[in-house]
Amino acid sequence: MSLITIDREKCNQDGVCISECPTRIIQMDEEEGYPVPSSDFEEYCLRCGHCVAVCPVEALRLDWLDPENCRALKKELAVTPEQAEQFLRGRRSIRTFKEKRVPRETLEKLLEVACSAPSAKNQQPWHWIVVQEPQEVRRLAGMVVEAMRAVLKSNPEAGKTMGYHRVVAAWDTGLDRVCREAPHLIIVHADRNWLFGPEDTALALGLLDLYAKSLGLGVCWAGYLYKTVNAYPPLFEALGLPQNHLAFGAVMIGYPEFKYQRIPVRNQPRVTWK
Repeated sequence: MSLITIDREKCNQDGVCISECPTRIIQMDEEEGYPVPSSDFEEYCLRCGHCVAVCPVEALRLDWLDPENCRALKKELAVTPEQAEQFLRGRRSIRTFKEKRVPRETLEKLLEVACSAPSAKNQQPWHWIVVQEPQEVRRLAGMVVEAMRAVLKSNPEAGKTMGYHRVVAAWDTGLDRVCREAPHLIIVHADRNWLFGPEDTALALGLLDLYAKSLGLGVCWAGYLYKTVNAYPPLFEALGLPQNHLAFGAVMIGYPEFKYQRIPVRNQPRVTWK
């Protein structure tokens, strides 16, 4: 199969695929007026699939992607602005979870949706670690606490500034403020040398976070944990991260113990209009 195949019976020659190609490697054949790949198509194609997804008549296919393999967008599933606003503004960070595990197939679906996130040059750099056992979540939280104890011993002022003393004191009374007794953890990591690692992985975790809400799940970013991972070799090794990777984020996830009833007021946007 060629790089691009055009069904000439369907193609209306509107040039939409050319306009939407991010790297402008599709051009119109001057003689016959149909889309064709440029000479450097293979070198610069991002494999984003925009050209296939945007064609209104399913006339274009790539050597790796057919329109039949793409899920159609259903108009009846579109949300109204009011629905979207309530959904987005109603999202809360959950810190009290039920003692109930999330089915593996649900966690797999979360990751599948998360991997639909945009990424620089469509690199999709994310790798995932899912901690399924609650006992393992607590063990990892304990390692974070040990790292905090070390900081408090070597640099008490810095540790107190970051609130480590309160987390450690709570742990000593049996209260986990690192992972909040969540049944599961999801950690995202990527090559430490990828320039857009923080942005790409944050976008993917953001989609995971929001989709989890639609499934009745609660999520909270596990900042203490993922900030410790890269600086504390025992935790890095316990998670089995590749040496050339960094953890860029982590979330605790489970079923919320409580339901929120209202949307709290937030600060107004601080904007400079130009």
